[in-house]
Amino acid sequence: MAQKKVKSRTKSAAKKAPKASRRTRNGNLILVATRKGAWLYHGDKARQQWRSDGPHFLGQIIQHLVLDPRDGKTLLAAASTGHLGPTIFRSTDLGRSWKEATRPPAFRKVPEGEKGRSVNHTFWLTPAHANEPGVWYAGTSPQGLFRSEDGGMTWEAFSGLNDDPRYRAWMGSEQDGTPDGPKLHSIIVDPRDPAHLYFAMSGGGVHETRDGGKHWEPLVEGMEVVGGFDAKNVTFHDPHCVRLCPSNPDRLYQQNHCGIYRLDRPAKVWKRIGKAMPKSVGDIGFPMVVHPRDDARAWVLPMDGQTVWPRTSVNGQPAIYGTPDGGKSWKRLDSGLPKAQAWWTVKRQAFAADASNPVGLYFGTTSGELWTSRNEGKAWNCIARHLPEIYAVETAEME
Repeated sequence: MAQKKVKSRTKSAAKKAPKASRRTRNGNLILVATRKGAWLYHGDKARQQWRSDGPHFLGQIIQHLVLDPRDGKTLLAAASTGHLGPTIFRSTDLGRSWKEATRPPAFRKVPEGEKGRSVNHTFWLTPAHANEPGVWYAGTSPQGLFRSEDGGMTWEAFSGLNDDPRYRAWMGSEQDGTPDGPKLHSIIVDPRDPAHLYFAMSGGGVHETRDGGKHWEPLVEGMEVVGGFDAKNVTFHDPHCVRLCPSNPDRLYQQNHCGIYRLDRPAKVWKRIGKAMPKSVGDIGFPMVVHPRDDARAWVLPMDGQTVWPRTSVNGQPAIYGTPDGGKSWKRLDSGLPKAQAWWTVKRQAFAADASNPVGLYFGTTSGELWTSRNEGKAWNCIARHLPEIYAVETAEME
């Protein structure tokens, strides 16, 4: 699909955590995926001025847009297009030009007469380990796990779990899961070991492998499920977003359909830390982000989780809540945000943090607003309005 050329951009380089905050940066990048295309926002070093570059793929659904931190210039976009269907696009020049994957993620064909599955869309993209250049992972809807070893141009099912009878049972039917389809998401690679991976499914729980996908085990102990369902059945577990702490890869945080959790390895039991949230707000939501250098600090965006699940900001008064102590306490951070009649939803991929000092926070709403904070949520500023519904927000550093 032909895409409009755009003006040249600032040359970029790969992010090298955790020392990124100590380097001299020339700017920052926000990657925004929406229901009707994708945008790149180039910021100055101070994160005060932002230049919009877009739309890319105007009119196409972009589920996720990710910059490869290993080279600082390769972009992958998970797209659903009117004439090509679900596919992946790749740019090696920071979005000046795009090429479609020659073999996007797809489930295996089944013999005639048998019921197979087809990918509705690719939902999640994750670059592999720093020592595996060109390798990517993708999660799809319905739930599937795929891997590319050529920079995203061709994809294969990874590890056999797509057709594993046990996992197929946990995945449920294609009518189960989130309102816009069941998803495999939160693909995480341990920075210390490329063979150690996590992923989550909505529904279907959190899972881990330590041998590069040869064997997987569920990690759902301690997680609650909706009342009336059996927590021992992995099918009923609905993690919304799982994050690993860059400064301590043995600590994971999770925003779940049933609360906020923390897991400290080698333990296998999740602890519900959202109980410390104000009762009037609750601990239900979709996204979660963690501090790049302090494993005790994380942020969430609570949604109204009452019985009918409105999935909007509580009382129409949006706020971020941050914890400085691993979930023992939470503080409301809403300076600059609307005080009333803001009935937002922020999706599980639409909240991100950068590696600056202080950390910058960024989120996008279903009403098409992009909000930023240069001081870890103490004050917020809206830098874009009237975008299409925002599906995902990612960040990167530019040199």
